[in-house]
Amino acid sequence: MMMEFRFLVLCITVLLQSVPERARASPDELLVITAATEETDGFKRFMRTARQFNYTVKVLGLGEEWRGGDVAKTVGGGQKVRWLKKEMQKHKDKSNTVVMFVDSYDVILAGGPEEVLMKFSGLNHRVMFSAEGFCWPDQRLAPKYPPVHTGKRYLNSGGFIGFAPEISLIVQQWKHRDHDDDQLFYTRIYLDKEQRSKFNMTLDHQSQIFQNLNGAIEEVVLKFEKSRVRARNVAYDSLPVVIHGNGPTKLQLNYLGNYVPTAWTYESGCGICDDDLLYLNDVPDEEMPKVLVALFIQQRTPFIEEFLHRLTTMNYPHTRLRLFIHNNVVYHEQHVQRFWNQHSSLFPDARIVGPEENLQQDQARTMAVEMCRTDPSCGYYFSMDADVALINPDTLRILIEENKSIIAPMLSRHGKLWSNFWGALSPDGFYSRSEDYIDIVQGKRVGVWNVPYITQVYLIRGDVLRTQLSHVSLYQQDGEDQDMVFCRVVRDQGVLMFLSNRDEFGRLIATKNYNTSRLHPDMWQIFDNPVDWKEKYIHENYSQIFEEGVSVVEQPCPDVYWFPVFSIEMCDTLIETVEDFGQWSGGKHKDERLTGGYENVPTVDIHMNQIGFEKEWLKILKEFIAPVTEKLYPGYYPKAKAIMNFVVRYRPDEQPALRPHHDSSTFTINIALNSKGKDYEGGGCRFLRYDCRIEAPRKGWSLMHPGRLTHFHEGLPTTRGTRYIMVSFVDP
Repeated sequence: MMMEFRFLVLCITVLLQSVPERARASPDELLVITAATEETDGFKRFMRTARQFNYTVKVLGLGEEWRGGDVAKTVGGGQKVRWLKKEMQKHKDKSNTVVMFVDSYDVILAGGPEEVLMKFSGLNHRVMFSAEGFCWPDQRLAPKYPPVHTGKRYLNSGGFIGFAPEISLIVQQWKHRDHDDDQLFYTRIYLDKEQRSKFNMTLDHQSQIFQNLNGAIEEVVLKFEKSRVRARNVAYDSLPVVIHGNGPTKLQLNYLGNYVPTAWTYESGCGICDDDLLYLNDVPDEEMPKVLVALFIQQRTPFIEEFLHRLTTMNYPHTRLRLFIHNNVVYHEQHVQRFWNQHSSLFPDARIVGPEENLQQDQARTMAVEMCRTDPSCGYYFSMDADVALINPDTLRILIEENKSIIAPMLSRHGKLWSNFWGALSPDGFYSRSEDYIDIVQGKRVGVWNVPYITQVYLIRGDVLRTQLSHVSLYQQDGEDQDMVFCRVVRDQGVLMFLSNRDEFGRLIATKNYNTSRLHPDMWQIFDNPVDWKEKYIHENYSQIFEEGVSVVEQPCPDVYWFPVFSIEMCDTLIETVEDFGQWSGGKHKDERLTGGYENVPTVDIHMNQIGFEKEWLKILKEFIAPVTEKLYPGYYPKAKAIMNFVVRYRPDEQPALRPHHDSSTFTINIALNSKGKDYEGGGCRFLRYDCRIEAPRKGWSLMHPGRLTHFHEGLPTTRGTRYIMVSFVDP
């Protein structure tokens, strides 16, 4: 019995050793054949992965008209067989040549020729087709398939491999029309038991070489190796080489293509980001691509003046920009007009469409796109909505240099995960979070990402608008969101959309709580848009307070500090707001605004709670005053609470001065809102104990001094004009 077992093992060993020697070809004898009529984004991706593994690739059909039908929606594809039939005439007698035919628009390669040949030879068949879980295009043929105990049962023609003589004999049987179905043709040959035996055909039931994603998305996960990424089939524990996004799985293929094989790895980051870059550094201004910049103001939006002004600071020659503005908001007419009055000379060929023309969003966007589509000199179309804050002046250059058909800069709301892209789609086409979404938004994974949905800001190549997207309406669909329509149409045309987070570009503006019934509504945006609020309203030198070796903080009197806090814009805005409110106190002791109704040292003032700015002001104290207090008064940690927050007005004929007093505070801030010598004369503050005067406070600068005990002080007389100060009694 033992002798028989050993003899059996010996026979199997000899057999296994002999098969590879007989069947395996060398890598230079593997020929990959694919079909493509044009070099789409998907085709370029396929060819890039082929080059990474040094495949020999023959492309059939480039430049020819496609007459194989709309295979994404129905049967077709026979034209590919006709091309292959002709090509195989060149290889029919090459007995050692192995031919692998694969689609290209929806295929990526994850391994090299050696791996393909090793796996193919190990199966001991002359021809192998990929397999899937659906019987297409004729489900009535399903019972005729040989039974399969484990794996996918049905043939898929998007990928197959075999020795050249057998492949040639198979395709020589094609005598059908270009729009007839190629998969049905191969299926009938495979189901013919005699032919299946003659050509020694099989299917790749367990995805050893070919992975069709349709019906198998849940089976395929990313496997990160040291220097590359594989797509692993967890159902069969296989590492397929050809990943095919057949049927409705293009988005999943795109996701895998962001990583496989070396697009992004943990060790190297983005491995392909610099492969196809354009370089504009040495291009003269007059030769830079022409760009149509299209701005869309569709809703009331904070910081719209800053949005428009950034056009003037773009690091791109304005002679190569053409401007289109669609403003659909009456409230923002003043801002657009003010921008145009100041900067029209920069954009002489601009077109501005206002709310009086009553254009719908889709109509306005279509109008802008057509301006680029119908202009052969338009190199790029750059669309941007008003809730986009592009802080990086090089954004346009960076996006052009990425050299993509469509690309967006990654933007998110400050401190939020809300961004201008989706990493995945749900089955009904709405938002779904991809596994890598948070890492991309937070910059933990940096690269250029193929995504299914972008919005608010993106760049489209002009030649793509005039070719692949020339015959489609990008926005016009009744009742649907224009961005969703745009992205779906683009995806349907096989154009890939990319998102870059390789640079810091800016952020998104929150618009939900924007109340334009106020005189200056931006001033209330400290909670919803804190970064934009700070840029507009906090002094440009404020951060120097905390820098070592910078003497921006002054000490004009003992324990009295002086530092910049407000911008000129904030000072003017606050004055205009309280004057517009107009309900100044009379400077009397009786004050019904206070608990108890009595003010010991009254001033002519308006409290922040009167103008609805109390919680915003307390936020200012916490964010911008408390840190300064901790630095200047070591050991004291302020609560940043205040009941008395008010703007004081001094006039010679109203209340010119304030008698000596202590403040009911732990410390007080006193911010000058206008300028001595320009807006008023006189004024200032004197600390009596030290006989120390501060008579020329700077606009936007704050005094900070102790309140209750030590710093007895008075307001010096204002002799001309009107003096405004902002006062807070902090930590009473």
